[in-house]
Amino acid sequence: MKILVTGGTGFTGSHLVKRLLAKGHEVLSLDNQRGIVYDELTSLGAKITLGSVTDRAVLETLVPGCDVVYHLAASFRKVNLPNRVYHETNVGGTRSLLELCETHQVPKVVYCSTQGVHGDIKNPPGNEDSPIAPEDYYQQTKYEGELVAQEFIQKGMDITILRPTAIYGPGDPGRFLMLFRQVKKGSFPFFGSGQTYYHPLYVENFIDAFELAASKQEAKGQTYLIADDQFYSIKHIVKEIADIMQVNLKMPQYPFWALYAVATVVELIYKPLPAEPPLFRRRADWYRQVRAFSIDKARSELGYAPKVGLREGLTRTYEWYRANGYLD
Repeated sequence: MKILVTGGTGFTGSHLVKRLLAKGHEVLSLDNQRGIVYDELTSLGAKITLGSVTDRAVLETLVPGCDVVYHLAASFRKVNLPNRVYHETNVGGTRSLLELCETHQVPKVVYCSTQGVHGDIKNPPGNEDSPIAPEDYYQQTKYEGELVAQEFIQKGMDITILRPTAIYGPGDPGRFLMLFRQVKKGSFPFFGSGQTYYHPLYVENFIDAFELAASKQEAKGQTYLIADDQFYSIKHIVKEIADIMQVNLKMPQYPFWALYAVATVVELIYKPLPAEPPLFRRRADWYRQVRAFSIDKARSELGYAPKVGLREGLTRTYEWYRANGYLD
């Protein structure tokens, strides 16, 4: 098939592109940056366009003739990024893409949203019917992107929405890299109890879900939370990383309010500056916000069954970080 992946040189998108190429599909990739895998994806046969989903002229060159469009491109969390940028990309870009998919009669679209639309889960585990309660503008605009998708679903388009939990794996440049780096120091401070639930999602498990969403008729017009089999306390995950890295880890305990107060001050100091603050409230919220979900709907309707568990996923991730110099 001819398949378009927006955000195709990013962490998750690049894993999806590789899977699709390995299965013999013609893969077009759109991203506004090269990423660390541009050369690898090109050598494998991906046709990469550097551009934005906000550029309708670029979309016009890519959408016609596609059998499937996977929409992963998004403006992701940056503290000082103007709200209009989030809206232009996550809402406006989604609308432009879906309008063209409708015009050119693309048979299937899979839209990547986020668990974050549910905010802090008060009565875990949450599910697709849990309250919509985004806690930052990124999450808000991802949900608004869902609402755009729902408009086109109501008009008969075959669109499936996926809400992934905390994606990690080889190539992850985000939070899990920070966890590994902190563990390597031999001390990992916990603010609060350390028992807050966190729900990881190994990237290849997520790619399985993408393929199932595109191929199952039952997925038409549906929304699914996608995660690994289990959720864990954040302290459990950190202990697993330490065990894999063979680090004798100290875990001193401090009150959460102290971290949050400092994060608030640092964020305000950095607000007029171009640099990203080293600490901010959203990062501090990792210690507080509950992320724990049921994946029963994806299991029953898609046949989704996560193949890689936490220990194996963290081990693969650690080996990739070490081999590529991220923990030097």
